[in-house]
Amino acid sequence: DTLEQLAEVKRVPIEIATDAAVLNADDSLCLQMADYTDAERLSYVTMNPAHPLVKQHIQAGGQAFVLEQGMNGHMISIYDNETHTPLVWTHLIPATIEGRALHNVQNAMFAAALAYNMKVGLEDIRQGLRTFDSSFFQAPGRTNIYDEHPFRVILDYAHNPAAVRAMCELVDRFKVEGRKTIVMSAPGDRRDEDIREIAAIAASHFDHFICRCDDGRRGRGEDEVAVMLKNKLLEEGISIDHIEVIPDEQEAVARALEMAEVGDMILVLGDNIKRTWKQIIYFNSGAHSD
Repeated sequence: DTLEQLAEVKRVPIEIATDAAVLNADDSLCLQMADYTDAERLSYVTMNPAHPLVKQHIQAGGQAFVLEQGMNGHMISIYDNETHTPLVWTHLIPATIEGRALHNVQNAMFAAALAYNMKVGLEDIRQGLRTFDSSFFQAPGRTNIYDEHPFRVILDYAHNPAAVRAMCELVDRFKVEGRKTIVMSAPGDRRDEDIREIAAIAASHFDHFICRCDDGRRGRGEDEVAVMLKNKLLEEGISIDHIEVIPDEQEAVARALEMAEVGDMILVLGDNIKRTWKQIIYFNSGAHSD
């Protein structure tokens, strides 16, 4: 029911790790896991180059993967046993969308830390990061961007507040000339406050909101989740003129695509990813202007 309980469950791999435990130093619940590991090496990952605890850890000869600001952008750097190794510029990692998708910068740092501690060579790690992208074919439902229409569409399987926040922040880092629309939902078996939080997070980032439901309602009424989202958006001061409730996912996505104009951006928080991606790429962008 709580983040603290979730952290306790997710601590199990850290408790049984023998070689290395890789921890997110930017999350206090993850930091506390350091007390529960007997691993030979403790590796911290941080996006804060001034992190006091990580600094101490590095000075004591510990290992850390740190995001550092350089002349050419952000660099993922490795500190290990008093050595400092620049690994890769974040804008050269396709999955970060030129460094804009900070959640994928963080994911790349963890992937690098895990590979490094499994004795994968630095060149192989660099090659892996430079060739993995967040296309539908390599990572369906993970920041899939479609640019072949006169407007941009991003499809993501964000199903919790943290993921929705990451996607909203990504949208903010794009220069959008037109209107920003979100097609949003939440799983029916989430707590009411989690569903409302998703709407609260999205409220300040978009011009138009289409609230839908997942195919499987997970115990909720036919349009219950969509209406909860709408009501929270209204509480957040969004005008009713900018909110639509369309419970069916396919109809909701169709509506967003049909109303899009040149220069717009649509964020689709999808449920049936394959069906929705097909709907996006096969959409006839000229159909609504005839």
